[in-house]
Formats: sequence, C-alpha cells, structure tokens
Amino acid sequence: MAIDPGRPPVTSDRVSDSPRLLIPVLAAANVVVGLNAFLVIGVIEPLAGGFEVSEAAAGRLLTTYALSYALLSPLLVALTGRLGRRRVLAGGMMVLGLATALSALSPALVPLHLTRILAAIGAGVITPVTAAVAAGLVAEDHRARAIAAVIAGLTIAQAVGVPVGTWLGYTFGWRLAFWLVAALALPAAWLLWVTVPKGLRFTPVSLSDLGRVLATPPQMAAILFTATFLGATFLLYTYLAPLLTQEQGVSQSGVSVLLFVYGLGAVAGNLLGGAATDRVGPRRMLTGLCLLQIPLLTVFSALPLPLVAVYALVGAWSLSGWSFGAAQQVRLLKIAPERAQVLFALNAACIYLGISLGSYAGGAVLSRFGPGALGIAAAIGIALALLHLLLSDRATRRA
Repeated sequence: MAIDPGRPPVTSDRVSDSPRLLIPVLAAANVVVGLNAFLVIGVIEPLAGGFEVSEAAAGRLLTTYALSYALLSPLLVALTGRLGRRRVLAGGMMVLGLATALSALSPALVPLHLTRILAAIGAGVITPVTAAVAAGLVAEDHRARAIAAVIAGLTIAQAVGVPVGTWLGYTFGWRLAFWLVAALALPAAWLLWVTVPKGLRFTPVSLSDLGRVLATPPQMAAILFTATFLGATFLLYTYLAPLLTQEQGVSQSGVSVLLFVYGLGAVAGNLLGGAATDRVGPRRMLTGLCLLQIPLLTVFSALPLPLVAVYALVGAWSLSGWSFGAAQQVRLLKIAPERAQVLFALNAACIYLGISLGSYAGGAVLSRFGPGALGIAAAIGIALALLHLLLSDRATRRA
C-alpha cells in the first residue's frame, strides 16, 4: 500500500478510514518522543546536583540528543524508506524506550550522553514519519490541521511532561523521570503496531533523494529556517527554570506551574497555528510570528515583573512561538511535494539542530552574562530568523 504524501490521499478502503484512528495514535507517539526530548529541561538542576556539575554542563545533554537527532534522522528515514511504516514506527519506539531505561541507569554523565544518542536514533524516525503519514492521508486543504494535530504530541509533552518531570526530579530524583518515559514507550509501540495499517508505505525514498535535496540550496535554505527559529526559542527555554528562580524569585513549585502554562500555550498555539495557516498561508503566518516574538522575548530581560505579568508573558510567548510548526511544514510541502518525506525528515532534523544550537548558545550566554541576558539574546536570534525567512523565500521564488 504505497502513498505519496505530496499527492491527494489514496482511495483504498483501509486507508480512507484510517485518519480518524491514526491521528490520535500518531500524536500519542509524539508525546513520548517529546517527553524524551524535553525531559532534561525540567531536571537540569537536580541532575547537575546529582553528578556535581554545573547547570550549563547538565544542559548539554539536550545538545547531545538534539545534535545526534539532527545528524541521524534524515539518514535513518532514507535507509528505512522501503520498509512498512508500521515496522519503522514501532521499532523506533522500542529503541527509544530501551535507551531511556539505560539513561535512568547511567552511573555517570558520559554514559548518560551515550544513551541520549541511542534515544535520538529511535526518535529520529518517529516524528518525520508521523508527519508524512498525516500529510499523505488527508485532503490538501486540511493538511496543516492534520500535521498540527500529530505534532501537537510534542507540545502536549511540554504541557504535561516537563512540569511533571520537574516535580519528579526535584521530589524523587531525576532517574524516576527517565523511568516514566521508558514505561510509556512500550504501550506506545504496541499502539503503533496495531493501529498503523500493515504494509502502509510511501513512494520509496533513498539516500540519492536525500542527496538531491541537500544539493538544492533554495530548498535547504527554506528547511534551515526551522533551526534558526527554534534556536532562538531554546536559547531561552532551555534555561527558563534558572532564569525564573534567580531573576524572578520563583519557587521550585512555581517553576513547574509556569512550565505547565508554557506547555498549554504550546498546545494551543500548535493547533491554532494549523487552522490559521490553512486560512492565511504559511509565509504570512511565519512572518507575523517572528514579528510578534521579538518584543515578547525582550521582556524576559526585564524581570522581575509582577507575577501575573510573568504568567501572561510565558503564555503569550509559547502560544505565538509554537504556532510556527504546521506553517513551516506546509511551506516545505508547497515547495517540493514530490520530496515530502525527505523534506519532513530534514525539517525534523532542523528542529533538533535548532534545539542543539539554542541550548548551547543559551549555556554560553548564561555562563558569561547571567540569566538576565537570555531574553535579549533570544530576541536577537528571532530577528536573524526573520531575515533568514525573507531571504529564503526570495531564493525559493527565484528558483
């Protein structure tokens, strides 16, 4: 059963009924992927204390995971292009669960870095394949909403998982937070196996398809916008907890609540962003989001503020920031629909490339200038992302 995600959905009886069943399961898979990816953010302080290292050193675990994902995900998607999607998704989830269990058992920081690389291998095939399945099984005028619903799993993980992980990390130790993700991976793998239709495949992709996209500068410039936008976002978000405790004076429980507010904003922004993109188009959507993010991020360098204002600031930043995902993927799909799988894989890689660069840059800003400089630095990053967006759109139109 082969599907080209750049074309209208096929009419097979088995596939025509599958979006209603598949979308929630694909979103749930991304919840586990998101928990695994973002868990470190909530346990930076207890993890740093457990290994007796700095917070910046603990935060580099996110850099290791994100960079590994960015490098390996496109290769893994290309190498597994001829396999059924059920096998790829369920197998990736099993690898992720095993790696996260090994993370919980890690006796030192170096082995923990190695287990995060293994987790990136498992996760690297899940998110791009779920997005491609969603794009391939719905009509074109609903693609942004379908993709947003699937990718909403990542933002739900932030809404629930990061605050819960933070509470578990501070209360029972960081290892229990990793065990939680490992425990969720097993039923997620089972759900993928029983829900994704047997034999579901896309038009096969290969390493040569990946090479053609990599050798097309306008397409690569468009894809890399994801990295610049999220790099600026995670420059601040990775170290949001120490920023709130040191500059705003928020308690540990207060940090969990604010992270929960951020997560709710991310979920709402992701879903609203899909609907808005279907109406106004991806380019206008992305330009407006960049213009809105710049002043919001700058305000984080003005802390302390009244607590109500901090709640509103975190919610507005998250709502607008996480509205970009569906718009960017639909933008890429319009550029080269025949290469949708490769574009989605590279876009997913750029998500984690951006996280990697942002977390590293945030650690450098934190170490050199303190947490008060993170907001201004992130705003400068978004300004650069806006410039990147405008230049890459110009290059795409010329091509």
